[in-house]
Amino acid sequence: MRTGAKIATGVIGAAIVGAAGLGAYNLVDAVADGTSGAHTESAPVRTGPLTPEETEKAASDFLAAWAAGNTQKAAGLTDNTEAATAALTGYREDAHVEKVAFKQGTADGAKVPFSVTAEVSYAKQRSTWTYDSSLTVVRGRTSGRPLVGWQPGVLHPRLTAGQTLKTDTTGTPKVTVVDRDGKELTAADHPSLAFVLPELAKRFGEKTGGERGVEVRAEGGATAPGVRAEPLHVVSQGKPGTLRTTLSAAVQRAAEAAVSRHDDASVVAVKPSTGEILAVANAKKTEFNAALSGQTAPGSTMKVVTSALLLEQGKASPGKALPCPKNATYGMTFHNVEQSENPRATFAQDFAASCNTAFISLAGQLADDALAAEARDVFGLGLEWKAGVPTFDGRVPADSGAGKAAAMIGQGRVQMSPLAMASVAATVRNGSFRQPYLVDPALDGRTLARAPRALSSGAARDLRSMMRLTATSGTGAKAMSGLGGDIGAKTGSAEVDNQTAPNGWFTAYRDDVAAAAVVPRGGHGGDSAGPVVAAVLRAG
Repeated sequence: MRTGAKIATGVIGAAIVGAAGLGAYNLVDAVADGTSGAHTESAPVRTGPLTPEETEKAASDFLAAWAAGNTQKAAGLTDNTEAATAALTGYREDAHVEKVAFKQGTADGAKVPFSVTAEVSYAKQRSTWTYDSSLTVVRGRTSGRPLVGWQPGVLHPRLTAGQTLKTDTTGTPKVTVVDRDGKELTAADHPSLAFVLPELAKRFGEKTGGERGVEVRAEGGATAPGVRAEPLHVVSQGKPGTLRTTLSAAVQRAAEAAVSRHDDASVVAVKPSTGEILAVANAKKTEFNAALSGQTAPGSTMKVVTSALLLEQGKASPGKALPCPKNATYGMTFHNVEQSENPRATFAQDFAASCNTAFISLAGQLADDALAAEARDVFGLGLEWKAGVPTFDGRVPADSGAGKAAAMIGQGRVQMSPLAMASVAATVRNGSFRQPYLVDPALDGRTLARAPRALSSGAARDLRSMMRLTATSGTGAKAMSGLGGDIGAKTGSAEVDNQTAPNGWFTAYRDDVAAAAVVPRGGHGGDSAGPVVAAVLRAG
């Protein structure tokens, strides 16, 4: 006889065990059901509606076998043995249910409700999972036996065709991201970090001492590939880790406020002595982070790099005469903004006034790859920085003819991000390149990029004096007005094809803070990007 017990509202429960010793049950069940041996010919096949007693007993027997871990027996009490076997096995092995108990409710016709109490254990985390489900009893088409009509929803009411239950850890531990002083950083307070913070959490979550949560989810079926379904049960919330960044909440707030005055603007601030990134802000709050990854011509801010090259090669010096004509030709004709000129200018004055033609006049004295080498070897541009999040680290290709001349004034094929230009100003202030980064490389063993050599001491001294002249009496003076300390600046206006106004650029430093900003279609850099940078420097 069968071992199942008829219950109306009883509790069925047992530890889930293996399916050993089930062959005897299958034989006895088959004989009792009249499906083998001599009994096959004499046992009548029942037909017609199920009686309440048949419905309740079929449900009770099935739940008892399931609770006992007798997967083969439980599956044999359904109308789809193969599907039920796979699902019930997955319930134990994939959902990691060690023990389950059921409380059977009163049948409503052929439908029998029941409540589930499951003990889930995974990755040293344990939890009790309770939920309600139901099953429907049908009469077997060939045997006439009362059987559970198998559907995925028997395991859990939210399962649909093709879905299975799976218990697993969440993708990454939850991470609380804090600034350099331990203040929590949130997207609500700092909108420009809305996509940066999750990226940091994803990359460094495992390194912060946090623990991943454990969830039971429905997988497969109509769920899109790569999309994690909402959990059906949370076994463990996990333990948040704390990720300290180099950002400064105060500087970040100032940067956010400064870019918000424009429809489109980006700014980055770094610490010259270390390379630590203090702020990253964009007026446009999109997943693409223009401040870190933008790729546009930097205009005359590139003259900082070009001047370093000219100074180091002895082609120019601050007090040496270098006329600024209206036009200069090298492969093509170049001109100054507003057709300005200064026949008696010195190199320092050319720099402070951002005279294009003075720089172009020296193009023939430079090797075609000289500027690219200076950018790479001294300023670390294009060395594949490992900042902790994706960045664009500048591109200064070797060129000849008009392309070489254009590169000297930040046009042509030269491409920069605000991060790269902030680093350029920081390198001048510090005297040597320090790769910018958001997270201490010691956390994950990253190797920061290193420039092959420092800026020569004489060139560094001269370049700082020229940047100070620009900040106090040149094109950057208006924006930098009122800022004390050791200051230096350079403006830029980068022309872009099919654009009515050039992009405004500004890079500057004040003591141990350097920053750069771009305002697309902003016009003169001193008027558009300058105030953005100055606001950030004041906060630093």
